[in-house]
Amino acid sequence: MKGSLFSGKNSPPSHRSSTPPRAAEHHTFTDTMMEENLDVAENMIRKWDLDAHRHEKFSPLFVDDRAEAKRFIEAIDGLRRAMHYYVKLTSGHENLVRAQNLMQIAIKRLEKEFYFSLSANRKNLDSESVSGRSSRASARTSVSDFYDDEASEEEESSTATPPRTPPRSPPQEISEADRASEIAMADLKSIADCMIASGYGKECVRIYKLIRKSIIDETLYYLGVGNLNSSQMQKMEWNVLEAKIKSWLHAVKVAVKTLFTGERILCDIVFSSSEKIAESCFAEISRDAAVNLFSFPENFGKSKKILSPEKLFRALDLYEAICDLWPEIEAVFSHDSLSAVKSEATAALVKLGEAVRTMLAQFEAAIQKDSSKIPTGGGVHPLTRYVMNFLVFLGDYSGALSDIIADSPVGSQTPLPESYFLSPTSGVGDDSSAASITARLAWLILVLLCKLDGKAVLYNDVALSYLFLANNLNYVVSKIRNSNLGLLMGADWIWKNRSKVNQYMANYERMGWSKVISSLPEDPTAEITPEEAKERFTRFYLGFEEAYRKQVSWVIPDPKLRDEVKVALAKKIVPGYRAFYRMHRGNFNRDIGIESIVRYAPEDLDNYLSDLFFAAAGTGTSVSYGSYPESSSLYRGR
Repeated sequence: MKGSLFSGKNSPPSHRSSTPPRAAEHHTFTDTMMEENLDVAENMIRKWDLDAHRHEKFSPLFVDDRAEAKRFIEAIDGLRRAMHYYVKLTSGHENLVRAQNLMQIAIKRLEKEFYFSLSANRKNLDSESVSGRSSRASARTSVSDFYDDEASEEEESSTATPPRTPPRSPPQEISEADRASEIAMADLKSIADCMIASGYGKECVRIYKLIRKSIIDETLYYLGVGNLNSSQMQKMEWNVLEAKIKSWLHAVKVAVKTLFTGERILCDIVFSSSEKIAESCFAEISRDAAVNLFSFPENFGKSKKILSPEKLFRALDLYEAICDLWPEIEAVFSHDSLSAVKSEATAALVKLGEAVRTMLAQFEAAIQKDSSKIPTGGGVHPLTRYVMNFLVFLGDYSGALSDIIADSPVGSQTPLPESYFLSPTSGVGDDSSAASITARLAWLILVLLCKLDGKAVLYNDVALSYLFLANNLNYVVSKIRNSNLGLLMGADWIWKNRSKVNQYMANYERMGWSKVISSLPEDPTAEITPEEAKERFTRFYLGFEEAYRKQVSWVIPDPKLRDEVKVALAKKIVPGYRAFYRMHRGNFNRDIGIESIVRYAPEDLDNYLSDLFFAAAGTGTSVSYGSYPESSSLYRGR
């Protein structure tokens, strides 16, 4: 037979046909090869025909005999080539019909293998292990290399001839879990490649979507992601809704960085033979779940009825979470078919931004409308504590805030120029968005200080009014200096307002102690009559005792400021009194009752002054601040 197929030029020509002999031989050879492909494929495919083994327990090829699985795939490849050949001859060729029947049997087996591999390897194909790869490209290469290495090992074991090149060594040792993941992805890719090449891509995708979509939905469910609309949110208790927000903040990081990233990588690996199919498949399994994920913050932003200043920080948490994840969102949902996901995330940012601006306006209005009582003793007002704690927390969100309020400058709300609020030493530089948040914070502080000015006049004692202003402004400056607000407001702003504190304190000393200081002569060592000295001592004691009795309940909460004031008062009062005391105490004999005239030694004055400004525990800070019932819970951590 072979001799006739490959005979030389000297062979006598046939006289039975006018057809050129070499053409006839070529056709016969190709036809014979295709029939051999059919025979080989039929033997392999019928061996693993599911219908022939329907009474037996399913035994997956890609688990029990990987070499046989490879031969099964190769048989289908040969069958596919034969079908292409017969299609070119005639659509009704008997071998084409035979091949089509075999292909249906083979695909049925591959569908079962694909489904089993996806189901059995849920743990090995978890998103965390898949997303841990450096990139989709490196993952695809690693799977391809693994499959090639395995194939080369099988070839080496089946022949005694040594390979021309040594087998590749893995760049690094991998764990058993990673190896199982590599094997599963290699199997799925091999089956998907074969089914897509054979024209059964839709069937393959259908099975893949069935399994992997359920995994995404199940994972998000266990992460606590639900489907709440704005109406439902508005009916919930805040502590319940806040718990759901905390759950979402954790869930969105896991979902974007691990779940969706891992699923995108897995899709790209399994369907690497068709970028279009990979894109379509990932879109189908992830789009609805991702849109629902980002609808949560959007619906929170829409819930106008529940918005209040205390909820501002949760809105900023949601806003920051999306902004921080935006590079991953852009990368994972980059296909046009997933534009709905990015649109939903953008809509969430817009609604959250609107909610933040609304709550900032509510916060400002609450300061202006505050009608709480002034603290007895001139201490730090609860309004001051509330506002500054609020602003300190706000300063931690400077990045998000600068984006949100960049389009609503403070100049639009006040006749004062924006330069009034900005410090030349603030850390914003030429960043206009950062300058916006500095101006907004400065405006809110100014609103607070104006409100405190109005409250200061409610005191019946002018000295106490100045002490109140000094205590509160000092608290404001301290909070700013010791937090992120210091960088935003700048050293110049801090220095100017610290100078105001000193000015308030100087006014307090003048109004509160001028009567005491002026009761002594300008020159305490000057010669005066005993009667005049007695009158000076009496006036001094009356003034000092009155000031002490009145101010013993006044407070300066800041230890540093308290010590500074005591030292300043002592320097103004004690030295002059000591000089006067030493000069004139000897003018009075014990016979005339010197104790009734000179009642205090200089050291006594020091002791009395050292007792000032402590007050009883809670004085000046225990006033009920009913305007903000939730304020006490605002600072329990975010």
